Amino acid sequence: MCGHSSGMMGFPLRLLAREVYDRVRSIKGDKAVALITGEERIEPPQARYFLCTAEAMPRTMGEHAFVAIDEAQLGADPERGHIFTDRLLHARGREETMILGSATLEPMIKALIPKAEITTRPRFSTLSHAGICKLSRLPKRSAVVAFSVEQVYAMAEALRRFRGGAAVVMGALSPETRNKQVELFQSGEVDYIVATDAIGMGLNLDLDHVAFAALAKFDGRRKRRLTPSEMAQIAGRAGRHQRDGTFGTLSGMSAVQQGEPLAFTDEEIYATEEHRFAPLTHLFWREAEPRFDTLGMLIADLESRPDHAVLRGAPEAIDLAVLKRLAEDPVAQGVGGAGAVRRFWEACSLPDFRSLGVEQHARFVARLWQDLGQGYLGADFVAARIAELDRMQGDIDTLQGRIAAVRSWAYICQRPDWVLARDEMAARARAVEAKLSDALHARLTERFVNRRTTLLMKSLGQDASALPVTLEPDGHLTVEGESIGRLEGFRFHVDPSAGVADRRMLLAAGEKALPALLASRAEWLLTQGLGELEIAGGAIRWQGQGQGRALAEITFPGQAGSGQAGSGQFGSPRLALSRDLALLPEVSRASLEAGLAAWLEAQLEPLAPLRKLAEAARDPEAGSQARALIITLIEARGVVSREEAGLEHLPKEMRPFLRKLGVTFGALDIFAAPLLKPAPRRLLHALGLDQRAVNEAMLPVLAEGAWTKGRLPAGYRFAGTQAIRVDLAEKILRAAFDARAGVAAAHPKDRNVRFPLDLALAVSIGLEAENARRLLGNAGFHCDRARPLPEGAHGAPAPDRWHWRPRRPGERGEQRGQNRGDRQGNRRGKAPEARAPGSRDHEKDKAKDNGIPDKRPEKRPGKGERRPDRPARPAPKPDTGPARAGGAFDKLADLLRG
Repeated sequence: MCGHSSGMMGFPLRLLAREVYDRVRSIKGDKAVALITGEERIEPPQARYFLCTAEAMPRTMGEHAFVAIDEAQLGADPERGHIFTDRLLHARGREETMILGSATLEPMIKALIPKAEITTRPRFSTLSHAGICKLSRLPKRSAVVAFSVEQVYAMAEALRRFRGGAAVVMGALSPETRNKQVELFQSGEVDYIVATDAIGMGLNLDLDHVAFAALAKFDGRRKRRLTPSEMAQIAGRAGRHQRDGTFGTLSGMSAVQQGEPLAFTDEEIYATEEHRFAPLTHLFWREAEPRFDTLGMLIADLESRPDHAVLRGAPEAIDLAVLKRLAEDPVAQGVGGAGAVRRFWEACSLPDFRSLGVEQHARFVARLWQDLGQGYLGADFVAARIAELDRMQGDIDTLQGRIAAVRSWAYICQRPDWVLARDEMAARARAVEAKLSDALHARLTERFVNRRTTLLMKSLGQDASALPVTLEPDGHLTVEGESIGRLEGFRFHVDPSAGVADRRMLLAAGEKALPALLASRAEWLLTQGLGELEIAGGAIRWQGQGQGRALAEITFPGQAGSGQAGSGQFGSPRLALSRDLALLPEVSRASLEAGLAAWLEAQLEPLAPLRKLAEAARDPEAGSQARALIITLIEARGVVSREEAGLEHLPKEMRPFLRKLGVTFGALDIFAAPLLKPAPRRLLHALGLDQRAVNEAMLPVLAEGAWTKGRLPAGYRFAGTQAIRVDLAEKILRAAFDARAGVAAAHPKDRNVRFPLDLALAVSIGLEAENARRLLGNAGFHCDRARPLPEGAHGAPAPDRWHWRPRRPGERGEQRGQNRGDRQGNRRGKAPEARAPGSRDHEKDKAKDNGIPDKRPEKRPGKGERRPDRPARPAPKPDTGPARAGGAFDKLADLLRG
């Protein structure tokens, strides 16, 4: 055609016309080429080359230098045959006319056009029968042919499970969707295509094998077996140019007769392989130029019979059936005159894109004719109908229905005298059809193509070590953009959306690529990612892409299973790498373990005081009594009450040794002050060595409600409704003892000297005045409130006076419940808090411990006190003064000596 000055070609399919239009346009330019179909019309004013569908091909004689008709053997088709027969008889070019078709058409050409020159083109490749094959063993680059939508979907779904997916081609799809599905197969994204017999015409595919899922179809009237020529038309898609192809059937399909397997007969195989078919004996014909005087005359002409012997009257097509149906309807009563009858026939010729059948399609045409009663369809009306279809939601069948409906409106908009603003409305219809086609293609691909499985099968089947796995920044592992799972830390998780059948393949794919990826990740972690590590739950955890996954469990030599460290080596921890690192190469694993150990050593620096205590506990020169106290202090994680410390067994000469280790002998508690800082407390909790709650900032004072009931944070003791850090509590108590010592030195003969005490220090720390009194009461300090000034008096009020008296035996206080819980918690690595104060038998030792000389005379039994020779009296009622719960000391002399 391009070798002539002008030309026209007619095709059986819109997509074929569009394909050739694009090729000719690339040669001759956009202005010289036109495309004319029922739903689309691109016709530049200077167009010389026209590509059309057979129905839209103008009946012209000699207007173009070249004219061609493709697939002319379709003249034997009951539904569309009369169109092709008419073009074969009347379409002629001035210089050349070419009729393309099957060799079975040759007798018809000789009978209708005796002077035609017949030229044959043999098939270059060989087509051979391959027998029966299971769907699971179908070779690559194969097509499965079925003849119902249900069977097409079933085959496509099965191929998705077995082979990763398949493209789908059906006659009900829009041309755009069919093209996209074909491109999916041609590009190699899938190796299989499932199609109806629509594959047999107009589709040039790189197929190696065609497998028939059925050998019978419903032709609109009855279910019949395919003819050999139809079988060959479909099977001939296998092989291309000089590449051979095969065809066969699928096993496991429904039997054709009495349980027999689906198979070709010997005659059908021979005909298909040798391309020998029975020639056509007739073509269908219908009057192409009927008279339009009346509807009755029009119908009579359309039902007239041809004169030529090889022509047969065409069966009643849907356009004629609709015409006859509406001719008897009231809607046709006003149709009179040649112009109206012609216009009415054009409305009845609207193709049934939606395959509704005669009755429903006739009702649609009737409504259309009523709307055309005013002459034209308004642009607003047509735009509204198109907009109703501009919705991309829905399943495959819903989208197919919308595409068919919008194709009807695209056809309506192509009529020159039906729609106002025809070009604009036609463009809108085509745009909506394109959008719906894209959505339908996406639905088909989503349902019938598992691109991930397809890629994995290709890669794993060839060279698993060369699998193109990529680690994305968000931790996902992808193969050519398809996610196969996620890497959390060093553990691979298969994509949760994968089915059971795909999980094994995805695991295999991930494990092939993981060693190299994990080695690279380990190297990055040691060089750049150490800042993302943290200690939590007794393990080193990666808080970055690992999302808190444990890399290694931390244990200390000598650490008990309950979490107590005893006298363990706090400076020499051991790491037990997690199972997540099992796939890490041995060299990288050793390097990572060494790097984590070095990082952990630096992180344990805040526990240096505890390490120092642990070393002293192993020193034989420390003495058993001092070692016992050190071990007790270690087990309590740096803080133990005096009652729990066992000071009565500690020689006085060992105390300087312990003070050099950082141990403080306080009025209520024995503690290592450096371990009360935030860093060591947090670290002990993170290591799992102290299960008690921890105050992150180790605030001096905690307000009421700042801790969970019964779970006072480590390093604190109660002070009324508040809690105070033990070292600051000791500071307040030390100030009280200093104030008492100063007054006692000035009045050595007074047995129980009263002294003033300023609570400014306690208040400045954050304690409320009343809670400060209760804290002092724990250590035996009692407040004698001063009398208020008389009414009307002026001046400064008298200060409160304080005196100190240890708790008597049998007295209990507010710390009792706390101590019981602490003793129970200590079994889980918790340190005990102070218990009830001791008896007066240890008063001298407590005074010495605080550095205060005891100048009091030997005390005689006084009033209310029990003499050795008298029986014991009932214990006195508890004092209602300041609370004394817990915290009095056992050896006052030691405390006062400091």
